[in-house]
Amino acid sequence: MLLQSVNLWNLAFYVFMVFMATLGLWDVFFGFEENKCSMSYMFEYPEYQKIELPKKLAKRYPAYELYLYGEGSYAEEHKILPLTGIPVLFLPGNAGSYKQVRSIGSIALRKAEDIDFKYHFDFFSVNFNEELVALYGGSLQKQTKFVHECIKTILKLYKGQEFAPKSVAIIGHSMGGLVARALLTLTNFKHDLINLLITQATPHVAPVMPLDRFITDFYMTVNNYWILNARQINLTTLSVAGGFRDYQVRSGLTFLPKLSHHTSALSVVSSAVPKTWVSTDHLSIVWCKQLQLTTVRAFFDLIDADTKQITQNSKKKLAVLTHHFIRHPSKHFEENPAIITDLTGTSMWVPVKVSKWTYVAYNESEKIYFTFPLENHRKIYTHAYCQSTMLDTNSWIFGCINSTSILQDYPSLSHLVVYVPSVHGTKFVVDCEFFKREARSLQLPVTHLFSFGLSSRKVVINTSGLYYNIELLNFGQIYQAFKINVVSKCSAVKEEITSIYKLHIPWSYEDSLTIAQVPSSTEISVKLHIAQPENYSHVALLKMYTSSDCKYEVTIKTSFSQILGQVREIPGWLIIYCCCLEYATMLDKEAKPYKVDPFVIIIKFLLGYKWFKELWDVLLLPELDAIVLTSQSMCFPLVSLILFLFGTCTAYWSGLLSSASVRLLSSLWLALKRPSELPKDIKMIPPDLPFLTIVLIIVSWTTCGALAILLSYLYYVFKIVHLQASLTTFKNSQPVNPKHSRRSEKKSNHHKDSSVHHLRLSANDAEDSLRMHSTVINLLTWIVLLSMPSLIYWLKNLRYYFKLNPDPCKPLAFILIPTMAILGNTYTVSIKSSKLLKTASQFPLPLAVGVIAFGSTHLYRVPCFVFIPLLLHALCNFM
Repeated sequence: MLLQSVNLWNLAFYVFMVFMATLGLWDVFFGFEENKCSMSYMFEYPEYQKIELPKKLAKRYPAYELYLYGEGSYAEEHKILPLTGIPVLFLPGNAGSYKQVRSIGSIALRKAEDIDFKYHFDFFSVNFNEELVALYGGSLQKQTKFVHECIKTILKLYKGQEFAPKSVAIIGHSMGGLVARALLTLTNFKHDLINLLITQATPHVAPVMPLDRFITDFYMTVNNYWILNARQINLTTLSVAGGFRDYQVRSGLTFLPKLSHHTSALSVVSSAVPKTWVSTDHLSIVWCKQLQLTTVRAFFDLIDADTKQITQNSKKKLAVLTHHFIRHPSKHFEENPAIITDLTGTSMWVPVKVSKWTYVAYNESEKIYFTFPLENHRKIYTHAYCQSTMLDTNSWIFGCINSTSILQDYPSLSHLVVYVPSVHGTKFVVDCEFFKREARSLQLPVTHLFSFGLSSRKVVINTSGLYYNIELLNFGQIYQAFKINVVSKCSAVKEEITSIYKLHIPWSYEDSLTIAQVPSSTEISVKLHIAQPENYSHVALLKMYTSSDCKYEVTIKTSFSQILGQVREIPGWLIIYCCCLEYATMLDKEAKPYKVDPFVIIIKFLLGYKWFKELWDVLLLPELDAIVLTSQSMCFPLVSLILFLFGTCTAYWSGLLSSASVRLLSSLWLALKRPSELPKDIKMIPPDLPFLTIVLIIVSWTTCGALAILLSYLYYVFKIVHLQASLTTFKNSQPVNPKHSRRSEKKSNHHKDSSVHHLRLSANDAEDSLRMHSTVINLLTWIVLLSMPSLIYWLKNLRYYFKLNPDPCKPLAFILIPTMAILGNTYTVSIKSSKLLKTASQFPLPLAVGVIAFGSTHLYRVPCFVFIPLLLHALCNFM
């Protein structure tokens, strides 16, 4: 019976939309490289020593705790306080555990053992009771204040020591990084209590899912403070993103705001971190061995030998972080590197005059210096490139000084010198070449967004060079996504050869590395986390470190599935259609994007004028969400249309699902209970309804507003299921003869009384009412779903707090509960003559505009827009 009312063409369209959505979701969850992170293991059993907090503090924050991490003998020794190391505080994120500190804590302990504990770090971790702060923002301020107290408690543990610390370093994972930044907003917080902040997969720009106003208010407070006080903030901060493997937090949200006068902040994607070169998911970023090794190396390089604590020199801190996370020269960090080196001794000096040179070293008995005279090469070539397969942390390439040289770029350099050390039992290869930059730079325009992968463009590399730059023209937007296929063909290859393809994004640190064994065919995904800034002249590059024995063919084409995957933050796309009788049918008629989008586009355009912006501010209207999306580079071409189609598709299938669910539940009801009859007397307010409404409001006030909303929703569903069961019973009891059925229907309609309170419900009226309630249930379902995060948070913390405070759903619950109670007892026959019905029918369009304008990135506003037509619908019973 349900499928009889389904238009097959519409069904085919919505099935196609499901297929498209599946493609995008597949790309988000599975369309990335395999997890190349090595697991970090503990060499001894990890122990977490609980730090005793002051009684007042423990009573104020009963759900929170502070722990000290340790292993083996270190854990035993430090059970007796005070401590003597360098304090580092780990803050877990949404639903995170304090035990996640063990990976970096264990690696740091091994590093300290290697240097005989000349320096060592004490890793503390806060237990936030695995709170869901990404879904409920009401506890973020409480967490921030507790961390402040923890810092003061930690520093007291070192009191009386010779090298007692005056500040702590903080590592914040996910929302823990935002809590760390929020410390600076506290009125009584001293900024010098933190000497370094490293955040991992922290969404600094905006919340991933703004499900309540407390999250957005917290973000606004933190970000505004950091922007307005950038000159006074001298905290060195590093933000590390996980890359495309992290589908929970888009890496574009992790980049700290770049301010011209705030140079102590760095943002990088893990795939671009030297010696890491891997993308991490949201959890593996805390245990990825490659990344944690890099972090620990940076920590030890930050130590001041005089104070035996982390240096207070901001320039050194930034230099160390840049060395390890941005541009690693394959050498140990040197605070004051020697620029001039004397190459003395009895080494062999070998002059090389050719422009291309290869040397295979094996069991060299003495050091060799190969010298390349630059003066003649500079007349023909512009650049020199050298590569070595030997993993050495010492300098191996130098420039000889000659004050009489007349070279243009480096007038003081006369020779390039390549150093080959004496090695035993180790074989490695050194290659050098001189070339013109123009000859090694190729241009590859990307394919059009709507080519759908049907067309491609390619370049062919036939020359035998070692290094090439391929400029990816017209590539700079987040919504663009491509697949590059590199086919290498080699001649007379006897041993394994490695080629490296590096995607370099000059405007942000989000490079990625692909290593291929040639000859081979290698596929590379090309997409962005950060869009290209306006008026930025440099383009994205594919840097190819190749073999001189191979030829390469590079092909690029649009990846449509990855484009869908790039729309990773589906905004709130609920379109309000309240006063419709047949949900699926009216959705087909009324779901027209051209009725909604033009209003939003016009408003966005007018906000560019000062007079309109001033008028907007006078009316105290919030910022347009389209402007927020534009600032995050998430406002794509046709993105509104795409999201509108996906939203309509979701509404369509949810409508079918709710109708099927009601029919199924009514069948179960009939199987368990005796058949019920259609209401003989329609009463808008049954005797028990006021009492039930008051009880639910009390529940909302004393416990959790979302709980009361859920109970009201279940009551509403029960009323509709009961009506469906009554209608089914009535239809089954009617004669098969259609003429007799029509006569009975007319007779039933004839006996309707003019008084609303004594109307008899016919089968047709019951069917119309069920269609109306189907629409209401769909809208109420979205309200319930958007209120569930606070309910989950309340249930999880019920042993600590019986009443949720603050409660984002309480104001909505107070007005929604009576509205739902009235709607649950409303029938179409009782509101058809309402004078308010015609006015209420005009509201869906402006409310739909409001949802798109103000609810796209602020999902907590959507229930308010949904509630308005429901309230008007309920008032139709009285007016």
